[in-house]
Amino acid sequence: MEGKEKKKMGLTTKIFIGLIAGLIVGVIFNIAIPHCYVRDTVFVEGIFYVIGNGFIRLMKMLVVPLVFCSLVCGASAIGDTKALGKVGGKTIIFYLCTTALAVTVAITVATFVRPGIGLDMTSIQTTEVTTAEATSVTDTILNIIPENPINSLAQGTMLQIILFALIVGVLLAKMGERANLIANFVNQLNDLMMEMTLLVMGLAPIGVFCMIARTFANLGFNAFVPLLKYMGSVVVGLGIQCFIVYMILLFIFTRLNPFTFLKKFFPVMAFAFSTSTSNATIPMNIDTLDEKIGVSRKIASFTIPLGATINMDGTSIMQGVAVVFAAQAYGMQLGLKGYLTVIATATLASIGTAGIPSVGLVTLSMVFTSVGIPVEAIGLIMGIDRILDMLRTAVNITGDAVCTTIVASQNKELDKEVFYSTDNAA
Repeated sequence: MEGKEKKKMGLTTKIFIGLIAGLIVGVIFNIAIPHCYVRDTVFVEGIFYVIGNGFIRLMKMLVVPLVFCSLVCGASAIGDTKALGKVGGKTIIFYLCTTALAVTVAITVATFVRPGIGLDMTSIQTTEVTTAEATSVTDTILNIIPENPINSLAQGTMLQIILFALIVGVLLAKMGERANLIANFVNQLNDLMMEMTLLVMGLAPIGVFCMIARTFANLGFNAFVPLLKYMGSVVVGLGIQCFIVYMILLFIFTRLNPFTFLKKFFPVMAFAFSTSTSNATIPMNIDTLDEKIGVSRKIASFTIPLGATINMDGTSIMQGVAVVFAAQAYGMQLGLKGYLTVIATATLASIGTAGIPSVGLVTLSMVFTSVGIPVEAIGLIMGIDRILDMLRTAVNITGDAVCTTIVASQNKELDKEVFYSTDNAA
């Protein structure tokens, strides 16, 4: 027996193995195994579906109490209302600017690639579409204020939960010793939720394997052919936003090495890719920023749940490309005014969008309506949206992390020694 103990495989490595294994198994199911009861009912819609969705439900179970406790603890730790307002203001402005930038990138790429030109509309199967009602600015603002915070927690209405948690956190800091009992309770509840997160995350490799296997077992490669240019446009837009726009912003504002950041943050991106939900990635995002990037947990606990709710750059890129794609497929000319309307609507639509799989398709109906594109056009892209949803979720959470790192750096809450340490790189 060797004196040195064998190094244990890390969770992120296991998740990545689960992701690759799921992809291979899914492709084998799709290409090599003919449709039959055992393939379709027992495995794809049985074992893979139940375990994959069971894992997502476990992650969703954590979201509301975790976001509430994280924000209360984050707000009370920042303490000073002026400092909190400063952090919050910078975060929201940054999120809105990157979202508007993301839609602009998407429209530029799609206009250049022209994905909708030459599309045979008769070959596309129409699908029933869920539409989103356009909400006025006044209603959007009023909807942030909870009438009943307990109901907001029960319904998982994230913006209302965020506002209530921030008020509680600020007042706990203001009350000081008088509120010690409640402050300790929320802190201990936050610790409990972090422990529960570690427990659930232990199941992540199996959950990821089943979700990816089912996705690729159902995706026939023939379905990609008429929509490859659309997919390519979205992927290029996401790539530009993630690896060029974000990394330039990170370097300009923090002077950190973008390659080191990507290397350390990649496991979170892989997890977001496999789950397609920004909310489920919140705990892993906060932990990675704290332990590997060197961001103060009190900043990350405030900005990451906020970003998962209002910062949907990846979703906005999909919506920008989808608008150009649908307009070209229907032979419509949008013009400068139409594109500016799309940028404004997609940016506003991203605020309050739930961080759950494929929700971007629902809010896309609002963007289509704003420029007069038939909502039925969403049926064109529904078949392949799942794979793009995975990619844009990875971009969404990377945007949250980059913003958090920049805000932490500007508030002197970033430990660069932790960032450049090689001990936590794995």
